[in-house]
Amino acid sequence: MAGTFRASRQWERISENWVTEDGADNLTDFKSDSRNYHLALWDPRRNGIRYLRALVYELATRLGPEDWQKIRNTKNREVGNPVEVRLDGTSVCLDYLQAALELGFIEKELDLRGGRVLEIGAGYGRLAHAMLSNYDLDSYCVIDLKNTLSLSRSYLREVLSEKQFAKMRFVQVDDVTASLDTAQFDLCVNIHSMTEMIPETVEEYLRLIDRTCTAFFVKNPVGKYIDPSLDGYYKGDEAVQEALASGPLRQQLDIHDSEAVQAAAPDFLDAYRPGTAWSPAAHGRGVPWSYFWQALYTKDSTRP
Repeated sequence: MAGTFRASRQWERISENWVTEDGADNLTDFKSDSRNYHLALWDPRRNGIRYLRALVYELATRLGPEDWQKIRNTKNREVGNPVEVRLDGTSVCLDYLQAALELGFIEKELDLRGGRVLEIGAGYGRLAHAMLSNYDLDSYCVIDLKNTLSLSRSYLREVLSEKQFAKMRFVQVDDVTASLDTAQFDLCVNIHSMTEMIPETVEEYLRLIDRTCTAFFVKNPVGKYIDPSLDGYYKGDEAVQEALASGPLRQQLDIHDSEAVQAAAPDFLDAYRPGTAWSPAAHGRGVPWSYFWQALYTKDSTRP
């Protein structure tokens, strides 16, 4: 019987290589190194997909019936093999989970039925897909760089119905002035892209929004951060410096400090206000990211 109580081969290996006999002598950083990553946590440097799925699953448990209906209404979400979880028979990834939350935020303040929507920087088109799947829009126009625009066009052609895709318009950044200067939209959307533009470009887009739109939804970071532990700066120091120099909000803060993020929110609301006639009808944290803020601005047509 004495031999029954012994380590498994798995834990023999852990004891030999990571939680070693000498490991108790120095507690410095032990909660952020291989000792704790074998005792209490999965190593986040090697388990990104595990933690992503855990995040999506936890967020999905908090969705309400209306959120789930928006997700179910958005067909063909499996195109592109997303990282998904499944709750009560419905699969969802982080992209479309966010889209459902963003639409819920917007529709509390704005009637989207029959709306003309402009999106600046649509990525592969997940919000356009979700919005056209849940509301009978008049039109949806995307402004983007050439290569990204090609991706979103291909994706949306694949996932939307012919009737929905016929409402799409794709405009390259070089053609914005000629194509849209006299256009009119009920809503402009920008999610996590103005923060990656040069400040002068952001200012020009805000002037375009002021001229052509009556509502503006924005979801972007409240500032910048220096924290190599998050991704190891795998793109290189040059990419880090480029990121720090972009966007209208370049002050650095602790992005995992709720008080620091809250304190930066007023600057966010000022930076993304398209003009003096605009005011935020609603604003708050941009879930799931700790340092993202979102706001829906509306324009008072009686003010200059």
